[in-house]
Amino acid sequence: MAVLALLWGSGFLWIKLALDGGLSPLHITVIRCALGAAVLLVLARSGGQRLPRDRRTWGHLVVAALLCNALPFLLFSIGEQSVDSGVAGALNATTPLWSLAIGVASGSERGLSPVRLAGLLLGFAGTVVIFAPWQQGGLTGRGALALLAAAVSYAAAFAYMARHLIGRRTAPLALSAAQLLAATGLSALALPAGPTTLSGPTWTAVAAVVILGVFGTGITFHLNSRLIADEGPTTAASVGYLLPVVSVALGAIVLDERVGVRVVAGMALVLVGVGLTRGQSSGPARSGAARPQPSPGARIG
Repeated sequence: MAVLALLWGSGFLWIKLALDGGLSPLHITVIRCALGAAVLLVLARSGGQRLPRDRRTWGHLVVAALLCNALPFLLFSIGEQSVDSGVAGALNATTPLWSLAIGVASGSERGLSPVRLAGLLLGFAGTVVIFAPWQQGGLTGRGALALLAAAVSYAAAFAYMARHLIGRRTAPLALSAAQLLAATGLSALALPAGPTTLSGPTWTAVAAVVILGVFGTGITFHLNSRLIADEGPTTAASVGYLLPVVSVALGAIVLDERVGVRVVAGMALVLVGVGLTRGQSSGPARSGAARPQPSPGARIG
């Protein structure tokens, strides 16, 4: 659990280092998806798992790859151009709140109990505290909105995947490898619209994006799957509550980011709210990779 939380929670740090080292958000997204897909393809092949072959499944995988990988990965990188990595991790933790809100709006969540409703309101109140629109130094720019949009994209992806991908006969590892493969193709299609020249990425940036893709996107899925098999989904889901804590701590220690009382208080409200809304089902979302199932215990970052 500690290794998994560290790998997932450090994803925001690696994004920030890659950006500071000269890589663009689009290049980070493409490389991250490609390396994560390569790792999962190797693991799936070594485990004797085959990629799906029917067009219907691949069609659903393309939509899932857009909502759960290509788009949020890009939005997180865009957001961290102007927002601290620790704040990015705190806002990522709002994903389960948006999942519940989408469920209520779509009618898939019926009979919302007073406790879950209170958790939803408390969590969104924490988000408002993090943004602090009433303060001059509050998060009201495009970067913060991009981070929030990434969390909403994850939530929409979970709803879609629960309806169209869960329960497929394809093995989970192979399904996630296929999803990241599709995400690589989708993000690569945007390369002509991205920056044509790089400002000479530093070795730190190269190392950061390789770690992000191989460990923070590929290896973590395998570790999470093993944790679910060995300890159960409840234990795996509890890792989610450590991720924003890890991201804030690493941002402060490694990048010397200022950890304000407002952000810490807002993050605490979000986590308590998520706990009330999720009950025994799952925990906050991870910042990371292919998510073969909509439950946090089966997600990759």
